[in-house]
Amino acid sequence: MNVVPLAEVESRRIHRSRPARLWRPRRVLVTPAALDHAHGRQIIERVEALGLPVERLKSNRLTGLRNEDPRRAYVEAKATLAVVTAPPTKLKLQPIPPSADWRFDLAEGCPAHCQYCYLAGSLSGPPVTRVYANLDAILGNLGGYLGQGGVTSASEARAAEGTTFEASCYTDPLGIEHLTGSLSAAIRHFGAWDAPVQLRFTTKFAAVSPLLDLPHCGRTRIRFSVNAASAARYEGGTAPLAERLAAMGAVAQAGYPVGLTIAPILPVEGWREAYDALLRGAADALAEGPKPDLTVELITHRFTPGSKTVLEGWYPGSDLPMREAERTRKFTKFGSVKYVFPSELMKEMRAFLTERVAARLPQARVLYWT
Repeated sequence: MNVVPLAEVESRRIHRSRPARLWRPRRVLVTPAALDHAHGRQIIERVEALGLPVERLKSNRLTGLRNEDPRRAYVEAKATLAVVTAPPTKLKLQPIPPSADWRFDLAEGCPAHCQYCYLAGSLSGPPVTRVYANLDAILGNLGGYLGQGGVTSASEARAAEGTTFEASCYTDPLGIEHLTGSLSAAIRHFGAWDAPVQLRFTTKFAAVSPLLDLPHCGRTRIRFSVNAASAARYEGGTAPLAERLAAMGAVAQAGYPVGLTIAPILPVEGWREAYDALLRGAADALAEGPKPDLTVELITHRFTPGSKTVLEGWYPGSDLPMREAERTRKFTKFGSVKYVFPSELMKEMRAFLTERVAARLPQARVLYWT
């Protein structure tokens, strides 16, 4: 039996009792259409209860958000929350391999400041966080996709997960939950859905207290996006790693299936020791209580020419390694260019991390490496 040092136990208690850092946007916009929905009005009530001023727009378009200076535009947009309605296209779900059968969006945009943010190449316009008021329509639409996916629904190895729905493709829903309540509503929806289904989301935040007592019925997997401690400088505005791991332990004890999304894997100096320390910390966080249902997803860093241009505008002076000469050029399934690590390095990192996951977290299932 592993004996946990007293100092480490006290450290866990501190992390679990410390109030989590919550995002407070400097500007909140709401469209008329959003106020037609009860959930939109509830979001505004939450925002105003926090003392944040709300600008009620006269039209359903968001305008005046651009700036000739990309850095200035980024700063202003990242401090803005917009309450809008999801367009009809959002109700036509897209597959999201290798993570899940289907992707659905509670919001688009994220309050964090990650220097490798993949949304830089995915979303158009300034990175305003847009949250959706027509939540009833979004959740009510999911039933039509039951059993029709091509990832877990069609996989013998992952069939026990049921039809999986990913809610964090274009946002971090926990990072804005105190403002929206959308994530709690989705968890309750899946908990009441008497079918082989699973809600999945990934987060870099730790404010899990509102989720602990929800009737989730084991149908929501909460995954924590984590990285080696030496990569922390690339993850501005997020919860510290220790707080994320403590939050993972808390939701595991609340009966949720949990997961580690180790991303983006980088060959930082001393990367073997750094990632082994990360996995050791995760094992310590899960040491209390029964062994949880635990998955691990391993995602290496990659970038596109477009995302590199955007990120360099957002984070001038960043030392994030994005030199094309040190990468291998590949094509995505859509025909666009991406840069990944060379094959030999990928093999080396994959073999090491897979072995260390098995050693540190023997109960975990590694879902994929990419």
